[in-house]
Amino acid sequence: MNGAALSHTGPRAAGTGAAPRVRSRGGSMPVAALLLLLCALQLLCLLRAPAAWMPARVAVALAAGKDTVLDGAALGLPPADGARLRLRRDGAGNWWAAAAGPSPLLVQRGEQRRRSGSVLLGQGQRFQLGASSFDVQAVVPGSIAFTRGDTHWRYDGATLLRGGLPQPDCPDARLAIRAVGVWNRWLPSRLGVARPLVFGGNLDCGNRIAIAGVPAPGATVSSTSEGMLLAEGAGARQAPLLLQSAGDAQTSVLLAEREEQLDGATALQLGRTRLLLERNGDLLHLQPTSHVALYREAQLRLPEGVSWSWTQRTLWQLPDQGWPALALLGGLVAVAAGILLLSGAGRRLGRGRSAAGIGALLLSGAGVVLLYWQKSGAAAGIGIHLLVAWAALWCLWLAGGRSLAAGAAVLLLAIGLLSQLELGLGAPESSWLRHAGKTASLLAIGAGAIGLLRASQTLRDARPLAQARLEFGLLLVSGIALLLLLLQVAFGDETGVFDLQPVEFAKLALAALSAHCLALASGAQPAPGGLLLRVLRLGAPALLFLVLLAVALVQVDDYSPLILFAVWGAAMTLAFGLASGRWLLTAAVLAAALAAVAGIVLLRAAGPAEFARWHFYADRFMVWLDPGSHPHTGQQLLLGAQAIAGGGWFGADHVFGLAALGQDAGAALRIPAVQDDFAPSFFLYRHGLAAALLLWVLQALFLAGLLHTAVRCWLAAATARDFRLAWQGRWRCFLLCGGAGFVAGHFLLSWGTNLAIFPVMGQPMSFLSAGGSHLLFFICPLLAVGVASETEHP
Repeated sequence: MNGAALSHTGPRAAGTGAAPRVRSRGGSMPVAALLLLLCALQLLCLLRAPAAWMPARVAVALAAGKDTVLDGAALGLPPADGARLRLRRDGAGNWWAAAAGPSPLLVQRGEQRRRSGSVLLGQGQRFQLGASSFDVQAVVPGSIAFTRGDTHWRYDGATLLRGGLPQPDCPDARLAIRAVGVWNRWLPSRLGVARPLVFGGNLDCGNRIAIAGVPAPGATVSSTSEGMLLAEGAGARQAPLLLQSAGDAQTSVLLAEREEQLDGATALQLGRTRLLLERNGDLLHLQPTSHVALYREAQLRLPEGVSWSWTQRTLWQLPDQGWPALALLGGLVAVAAGILLLSGAGRRLGRGRSAAGIGALLLSGAGVVLLYWQKSGAAAGIGIHLLVAWAALWCLWLAGGRSLAAGAAVLLLAIGLLSQLELGLGAPESSWLRHAGKTASLLAIGAGAIGLLRASQTLRDARPLAQARLEFGLLLVSGIALLLLLLQVAFGDETGVFDLQPVEFAKLALAALSAHCLALASGAQPAPGGLLLRVLRLGAPALLFLVLLAVALVQVDDYSPLILFAVWGAAMTLAFGLASGRWLLTAAVLAAALAAVAGIVLLRAAGPAEFARWHFYADRFMVWLDPGSHPHTGQQLLLGAQAIAGGGWFGADHVFGLAALGQDAGAALRIPAVQDDFAPSFFLYRHGLAAALLLWVLQALFLAGLLHTAVRCWLAAATARDFRLAWQGRWRCFLLCGGAGFVAGHFLLSWGTNLAIFPVMGQPMSFLSAGGSHLLFFICPLLAVGVASETEHP
């Protein structure tokens, strides 16, 4: 596999001499049968779901001059939230609201949101927490200056300055927090990572001001679009947070009891639940629209003055306001179909491929519409999402040419969708179904795009794409990835920015750029171009890798990116060593893998005391080794272990979860992030270890399918008679290997976290966890490369 016989025979010498296919078409029948079975199980799960009722409208009657405190259950909130709402009417009949429990209350007026128990600070105000009193000297956009006695402070939304100098990092600050502090000190405040100012604790450090006898956070100050917002924290229960207005030093008010007037308000956000507001005389109507509690019967004992209008959860409804989006989609598809059929491209494709292309376009459009409905708060029923998801699964299977990777991928996607559907239908609140709906929408978008790629194969020119043009495209993709990563640092957090995860797209760009460098390095001829172009080819992947790693370490509060990139790097190095015949390099990678396994065993054998003096995520190791001594921080690990033990070999119902389809999801719902990082724990609880073993086999087959396609691309490149075709074959080979390395890293981290092989780390399980950026920006493009490689080298 070392080198390729290349000759410059002209752009149209496209013969590849590829090796014959080793897969059999007969293997497609079991995949089709299994996919049909999984779709049937999803439909059965939907049909067996019991009737569920929830409040459509909550009416609260309150006389003028009276007040009342309502718990979350009276408002239709999930009981586990522990939310409480205090409502009051003054003598003039105006309504006032404040949070009466731990869950915060946000009052929305148009685009503005204001939290009750908080206040925008202004010049001349004074606030007191415990024995410390602070005077606000100046408030300008994005910055506030205040004093405590003779000490002067300034805060810009990211960094706290004491006497004009930043404070040293707190001794217990983790590596990510320290990196954020360095970032904020060296860059302008507009590019800084937002960090709140915290009051409480025993030491002035970082963004914290110590207050004796008050645990942090007793209060916080954060930068908002309206100004600097002062809010109480959990530690304020031991010391009240008092506020004095400018020019009135004699009167102090308890900030926790500060109410927000509801005149002009359009909605409330109590905890996770959004409540639309409507006034009707002496009645206040509240309409829950998200995270609404579900009940098996339309009856509930309610407090005096509170009444409900019930509605039943529907699984097949279309939004009333959704018809314009459907009409727009139909019009766009009709226009595209007309252009395609009347153009020369449509005649070259033929009727069959034209119909397939139109169907794929319609599928992607349906996914976009469903996702738009969900984001707008008027989601379609989960049954509609399932119909689109089934079409996407079959489209993906047919577009993949029934290859091993495509067959394993569609089965893994169907299993993941079934697991998310079980979570949504078995949860006692309405919001859980959004995970399955989002996965179905994104799957439709990705599968439709792959279908369009498959249908347009005959439109490709016989000449291969010029290397310079593809290199420009790779650099453009890497530039977009870097820009998105910087946006995440400036405006986002660990969960992403603008509801996206740029890290997933950056991983794809990194794999493509690195594959290009390895394809050039393994060629028989040196890469064309001058010194600057060579530097860009080698430096772009390195720069993207360093930025991606830095962002991951700053934004993610664990070391999972290190392991993920280590697995990917090992996979790329191993592929290059095998392809180029560098056996010493290959042996070094295998030795490093064995050393990593040995290191895990040694860490497991070490006691928690060995990590007490560490500064590198020591708490995670101690919780991992002794979760019983840390029941709060080890909640995920303990609850996940209980769920796995409850599932046993054959599931909690002892029949692989078949008897529990569509029914109550049980105690596994209490696991934090069970739909994402701990999705394997729920799968083991519901379907058992025996089903998990079959899932592992499917995951191994998917990786094997990607590697099989990569080998075929390499063999085709080795016999190509055009240097550009040879380079493209090698590039696809290394790209598929790198993608397989990233997916294997996700499998390894997720299973290791759920089975307590590693300390808890936040990485989703590919295909099984709730769909998001990982599905749309990494899995689907990786499958598209596999489909293109399979169809080009039949």
